[in-house]
Amino acid sequence: MEYNDQIKNRVKRMEGQLRGILKMMEEQKDCKEVITQLSAVRSAVDRTVGVIVSSNLVECVLEAEQRGEKADELIKEAVNLLVKSR
Repeated sequence: MEYNDQIKNRVKRMEGQLRGILKMMEEQKDCKEVITQLSAVRSAVDRTVGVIVSSNLVECVLEAEQRGEKADELIKEAVNLLVKSR
């Protein structure tokens, strides 16, 4: 799978958020603020996982259809990846 700039930018944004959280911890910020930011990163990771799995699934299903194969196993595998990510 090729990862486009949009997906890479999502990860870079999360990286920046994590650096900000570390800075907040070093500055002894209130735990509620830190937890709020950690929750935001977790949400961003979850959304990114979904985008990657769904994009890959679309590619794989289209390729399977072109070869005349069924995509049932590919779909099950994608669902399992999503379940494991939680």
